[in-house]
Amino acid sequence: MLVLIKTAVILAGGVGLRLRPLTDDSPKAMVLVAGKPLLQWTVEWLRESGIPNIVIGVAYRRQSITDYFQDGRSFGVNVRYSVHSVEGGTAEGFKLAIQRHVRDEQFLAMNGDEIVNIDLKAFAKYHSENGGVVTVAVGPLRSPFGVVELEGTDIVGFQEKPVLKSHLVSMGTYIFSQEILKFLPDKGDVERTAFPKLASMRKLKAYVHQGFWATVNTMKDLQDLEDQLNWRCT
Repeated sequence: MLVLIKTAVILAGGVGLRLRPLTDDSPKAMVLVAGKPLLQWTVEWLRESGIPNIVIGVAYRRQSITDYFQDGRSFGVNVRYSVHSVEGGTAEGFKLAIQRHVRDEQFLAMNGDEIVNIDLKAFAKYHSENGGVVTVAVGPLRSPFGVVELEGTDIVGFQEKPVLKSHLVSMGTYIFSQEILKFLPDKGDVERTAFPKLASMRKLKAYVHQGFWATVNTMKDLQDLEDQLNWRCT
């Protein structure tokens, strides 16, 4: 069955404390990476993936986002905004954005501090066929540390920041069904509230993505992503 995703909800209200002073006057999603704001990379990817409608959840320094993207026409998409509080967390951000602007039965939801290249048609089809309220895109853990292999006290193997394929982690990219509203509290984070409850009901599904994805939390993350994007663009 062909399933089309037409709407994406992006939460872009984070403060980005670990990226200061870059985030003193703008949210983390507006930090420049490889020549343009982090959020712009996502907006352009959504447009290229055939998603015309984008709802951006804004909080901290929100005017920098609304002034830059406006109604989205200059980026080839339709953008609407939903204001939430920083303290309300991702649950409040998603809940208000969905209630205000989303009528689709299923839609993409993601954090505004990441870049992915997931196949949205395959992702949506998987969600529809597996009966979850939420499907979480997961990928292999990229260790931030060098991993050693020991024999006694001897290091016999060393890998600098390897990809650990035996450990899968959330990429912060999801497909939600409208039913998610029943599980979103007024305050808190979806990862600590709705997701554990859905997992206990076997309504939280995983979609394994082996391709590119990156998230930005620190200056080191920002530099690593900049290097990767510059390499991909050459």
